[in-house]
Amino acid sequence: MNNLNAIYERILKVLSQISEQQLLPYQRRQPRFSDLELICLNLTAEYLGMDSENDLFRKLPKTLFSKIERSVYNIMRRRLASHIDAIRLQLASCFNEFEDCFIVDSMPLEVCKLSRSSRSKICKENNYAYPDKGYCAAQNSTYYGYKLHAVCSVKGVFQAIDLSPASVHDIHYLKDIRTQIKDCTLIGDKGYLSAKVPLNLFESCNIRLNTPMRTNQNNYIKQPYVFRKSRKRIETLFSQLCDQFMIRRNYAKSFEGFKTRILSKITALTVVQYINKFVFDRNINNIKIKII
Repeated sequence: MNNLNAIYERILKVLSQISEQQLLPYQRRQPRFSDLELICLNLTAEYLGMDSENDLFRKLPKTLFSKIERSVYNIMRRRLASHIDAIRLQLASCFNEFEDCFIVDSMPLEVCKLSRSSRSKICKENNYAYPDKGYCAAQNSTYYGYKLHAVCSVKGVFQAIDLSPASVHDIHYLKDIRTQIKDCTLIGDKGYLSAKVPLNLFESCNIRLNTPMRTNQNNYIKQPYVFRKSRKRIETLFSQLCDQFMIRRNYAKSFEGFKTRILSKITALTVVQYINKFVFDRNINNIKIKII
């Protein structure tokens, strides 16, 4: 598949400028496929919407197919999850280094249907990562799985991401955000309304939390239009992840596999944004566009 090979070469050329070829500790047998090449193949598959490894390896050109086996690819991809995130952060820093306004929101990630939740064994190999039942107010539905928490810039580049069981309230994510951003304005929806959390964020790391007030609150003031308009950017990003990158489709059986899939999709999105900006000098959020 020439298109797959061309996209792979494009992503490899970009990532080779910011990362080393070998990312894991020394191995006795020198691999034919470097760590960075494996990450590039993973991101290429996500960009092309190939969630199935069977489909990916059927379409691999011979030059790549002869270098790696499917089982090795699957194992090494999970081992490289932290390095994939490091690459994503390095790419994001090219956009967000001088940003002083960010948007926070969350979206549901279902691992299986609610009716199967009692007998499902998906992502239950570790006690700390059990999925759970949660409620999504935007969709007015209960689901079983996880919740993706994310912070993006006004330009539309993800700065921080995290996973939690679906039952965890959005406000608890703000307790962990202090180590990732500071000295900025953070825009959220009504799910982040709180009396104590904004004060703690401002005192600890100078983060000014701006959320719309409920109409029945005392001294009600409507949120400025510029903040309401900016908050739509993260909702657009979530829609792009669901549409082109199919983030809600889950084939993983373990939490490590699930986490790596989510991280790979978001990193692939950031890579496309980087190529749009620094290679072709066009709108970074044109995701459905050729990068070759």
